[in-house]
Amino acid sequence: MILVVCALPAELRYLAKRSSVEIFACGVGPVEAALATARKLALERYDAVVNAGIAGAFRGHARIGEALLVVEETLADLGLEGGAPLTLPGGATLVECERANAKLVARCADAGLPTGRGITVSQVTTTAATAERLALRYGAHIESMEGFSVLRAAAVAQVPALEVRGISNYVGDRDKSEWDFTAGARAAAAALDAVLDRLSP
Repeated sequence: MILVVCALPAELRYLAKRSSVEIFACGVGPVEAALATARKLALERYDAVVNAGIAGAFRGHARIGEALLVVEETLADLGLEGGAPLTLPGGATLVECERANAKLVARCADAGLPTGRGITVSQVTTTAATAERLALRYGAHIESMEGFSVLRAAAVAQVPALEVRGISNYVGDRDKSEWDFTAGARAAAAALDAVLDRLSP
């Protein structure tokens, strides 16, 4: 069984049901996503996890209505402001980056989806200045509010995972974001269908 995790059911409303796939809405934001996904994986057994839904694209990396296979997620702005290393007692380190499972990504290589890097944020970016800062620091292609959390929860549970995102808007000034939820949701569903064709038994 494959667990598909979205923030809200509406994000995957164009996806056809499959007997080998369970759709699970974890809620919006990194905390809700981490808690709900971790609990789900602790209670039930799955062969793989796919985080799917809509996302914003940094301009020049994807267009509205397109989709990406996200192979790396970073939790933005974790640690010291400005990105300097944070020294913690006992040699402890922060986990701020998580990669999609390489074997799952390889199985989806012929799906025709471009690959990219994502950042997970606690609040949607609404200014050009913040978008520029994030793009420069992380080299990200897309922004979401759950990607890192779902991949991290799956990694801790030792379940292979990857992420698929349909583009619904551009990261930056809200009035220039060209928001199109339907286009993003349709793109997410089409890309997820292609991925599930390759991951399902």
